This record gives sequence, structure tokens and C-alpha cells, in this order.
Amino acid sequence: MRKSRAPVELQIPSKLGFEKVAAGCAVSIAKDMKFFPSKIDDLKTAVTEACLNAIEHGNKLNQNVNVVITMTPSEEAMVVEVWDNGGERYDYASEPDIKQKINGENRPRGWGLFLIQNLMDEVEIKYVPKKGNVIRMVMYLKPPPSDFQ
Repeated sequence: MRKSRAPVELQIPSKLGFEKVAAGCAVSIAKDMKFFPSKIDDLKTAVTEACLNAIEHGNKLNQNVNVVITMTPSEEAMVVEVWDNGGERYDYASEPDIKQKINGENRPRGWGLFLIQNLMDEVEIKYVPKKGNVIRMVMYLKPPPSDFQ
């Protein structure tokens, strides 16, 4: 029988700095789940970036509107959902032009989604009318099974 783990839900104001609260919670859960330290660092970065996007872009720094973060641990993975209440579809930036950024030809910001997609095992972004945008991120405790085994 699998050990059941309860989801953890946080609501943080759309104020820069509160993303650290969500990241700290994710780190605590990941440590309890026995993730490798490098995976914990990846999870921390991804949760931070997702919360920053929700705060800045989805909720437009409106401190009266919360970001809702749900972390659901299981025996196999940690699932994190970050919801904004922006009320409209947020157009996530496409993959950054790395050469332009390195050469200083493009603004240094805009790495968030790129980092999230490269640090997490699964990432899904969707807009739910009248509810907001959600980014759903999954990190497996062990690597997901390969089709080539």
C-alpha cells in the first residue's frame, strides 16, 4: 500500500519577495521526499521563477490578488501548480535567443520559462477563463521510465 501524502497549498500576495516563501516550502517537502540535493536546487529555481511570472505578469504586481501554489507530493513525484488570478491569458515568452542575450543584444530578463522547462521533468501551461493562468510542473523522484529500456 502506498503512503499517502497530503497536498500543501499556499497563497502569497503578488509582491516581490514572497516567491521565496513558496520556494522554501517546496524545498522542505522535497527534502522530506529524499530528493537529491541537485534536484532540490532545480525545484527551488523552477518554483521561484513560476511564482515570479505569476506575480509580475499574471497578477501585474497587484498585492490585493494572491498567487496560489499547490504542491502535491507522492511516492513517485512532486507536482507543483502555480496559479495567478490575472483574468486574461498571459502570453509566456518564447525560448530566449541565447546568443543575443550572451552578446548583450537582448535584455537580460526573460529566462524564467526556459529555466522551468529545462529544470523540471514535465511542464504544462494553460489558461482557464475566469480563473487565470496555471503552470503545472512535475519533478520525478527517480527519472521517468524511458521508452528505450
